[in-house]
Amino acid sequence: MRTILTLALAFVAGTAFAHDFWIEPSTFRPQVGTTLLTTLRVGQEFVGDPVARDSSMIERFILRDGDGEHDIAGIERRDPAGFLSVEHPGIAVIGYRSRPKYLEMPPDKFEQYLKDEGLESIIAARAKRGDSLKPSREIFSRCAKALILADGSGTGARADAPLSFRYEIVPRTNPYQMKSDEMQVAVLYEGKPLPNALVVAMHQEDSSLRIRLRSDAKGRVTFHLPKRGVWLIKSVQMIPAPAGSNAEWESLWASLTFER
Repeated sequence: MRTILTLALAFVAGTAFAHDFWIEPSTFRPQVGTTLLTTLRVGQEFVGDPVARDSSMIERFILRDGDGEHDIAGIERRDPAGFLSVEHPGIAVIGYRSRPKYLEMPPDKFEQYLKDEGLESIIAARAKRGDSLKPSREIFSRCAKALILADGSGTGARADAPLSFRYEIVPRTNPYQMKSDEMQVAVLYEGKPLPNALVVAMHQEDSSLRIRLRSDAKGRVTFHLPKRGVWLIKSVQMIPAPAGSNAEWESLWASLTFER
């Protein structure tokens, strides 16, 4: 069933850009001394296809653990995109930041994507400029993170420490130490809290668990995650594109995966 759904979504991928991007390690709870495979995935509804390693698109691909920050190695044009040796117990953060990529979309599909991602302000801006019926010209980049817990103990890295990505979801709650179903995150744009951003949480095995909330004045969102398992939290920010990019808009896609 999952394979069939993946193929169906691959078809949708050809007709709509509203693709999520996330990091899916071979396990979120590795043992020290083992090798962890790090898959990049693109898709919808937390079902997606693997993305092969492409060094031309990688700005940063790192592991932050109790011993600092380390580049993640991999084999070019192969999946999984990265692999790493788990050497320290405790929390570690896997981070991936892509370089921008150019995209054009028909106006109806672009507007639907803006609605799906809570970017109504861009719809209004396009209407004010008389661009609603024009194709989009956009550059986009990915800011993905995953939290893992090695051996279930140890100090490790700080889960709530940003990686200094342009757009980033930062956990304010350590999902491996949750005493209730309450999980708080903050969304940061260029290091500052972003209010009124749409933030979505999804459970990997239960598509009915899709929670959509807006960030408060401090950029924070508090989710109630009623089910154990793997979760994806994601958000999209869009701004005017920089001069010389041949685009009108720039989107930044942020995601965070973890197991609670």
